[in-house]
Amino acid sequence: MFFKIEHTSTNSKARAGVIRTSHGDVRTPIFMPVGTQGSVKAIEQRELDEIGAQIILGNTYHLYLRPGVEVLKEFGGLHKFMNWRKPILTDSGGFQIFSLSELRKIREDGVEFRSHLDGSTHFFTPEKVIEIQRAIGSDIMMILDECVSHPSTHDYVKKSVELTTRWAAAARESVERISNYYDYQQFTFGIIQGGTFRDLREISAKEITAMDFDGYSIGGLAVGETTDELYSVTDFTTDLMPIEKPRYLMGVGRPENILEAIERGVDMFDCVMPTRNGRNAYLFTSSGVISIRNNQYKSDQEPIDSTCDCYSCQNFSRAYLRHLFNAKEILALQLATFHNLRFYLNLVSEAREMILQDKFLEWKQEKVKQITKRHNNI
Repeated sequence: MFFKIEHTSTNSKARAGVIRTSHGDVRTPIFMPVGTQGSVKAIEQRELDEIGAQIILGNTYHLYLRPGVEVLKEFGGLHKFMNWRKPILTDSGGFQIFSLSELRKIREDGVEFRSHLDGSTHFFTPEKVIEIQRAIGSDIMMILDECVSHPSTHDYVKKSVELTTRWAAAARESVERISNYYDYQQFTFGIIQGGTFRDLREISAKEITAMDFDGYSIGGLAVGETTDELYSVTDFTTDLMPIEKPRYLMGVGRPENILEAIERGVDMFDCVMPTRNGRNAYLFTSSGVISIRNNQYKSDQEPIDSTCDCYSCQNFSRAYLRHLFNAKEILALQLATFHNLRFYLNLVSEAREMILQDKFLEWKQEKVKQITKRHNNI
């Protein structure tokens, strides 16, 4: 069995489960560090292991451009190329339809991208995206979809949902037709779209789940909608998703967003926020976000977070981290990233334990209060 639910909260939709892959088990709810190009920025694979990362995310579009499919094949896939023995999920390139909107053209049969590296043209069809991910060798492959910007009209989002459904059908067929390159099983997730329109979310969920993918994602959020809309659409959509399969909310988000989404029945998350903010001197703590460059930390002998067990917190002071950032030392990026990712992974691990103990909702409410005390407008 690919996914097993171990316990569901009695007073919310929060659930604890296990995803089983050929590269190991993933205990949910889980946060996936983003390693777009086969590397999580500013942190080594050895350190990812140390902080308890169970699965990381790569990106089909970026890995296709470099190092390229042929190089990955020669090495036996991304796991061996980057020396990562645990599971990998790969995004399809659908987010690049949103983020690289000036460099792409959407057609009925796929997307034409103009490379952000050298301007060369590349055409991604639903079938080609599966073929690339077969070469990458990710444990979980995402189908090609259109991630629509917010706000968009109902008419545009409706046409986009219809296109994503047609692409999903083509991808589903190609999963059966295009063989694995390697000697382990790969799983495929469908993506539910529909913007903030409930009628379109319902249509998309019905059509995508009918194709019997191994898991399902909620796409098209964290693209500019309000926090209330994020929570409302997530809550509505998880009710339309199969109970027995993993649910993945793509690109979300802040620690409190993750906890609220867990309450609404989501199992999997990814976001660049802990790594990107870490590189910009914003550190997540049990009492809110701090900007470590601030003068108030110049002589602060306390760790980043006294409740954190990570290497950065156990060995260095806030004053030292501030000094590293102000001196533009590379070590600053590494120590900050190490801490932020550990904070996220500790958060979802604790959430899992609270679900198993049937204490999640009360714990979550108190936790959200603590971690949102200060945000520093990040």
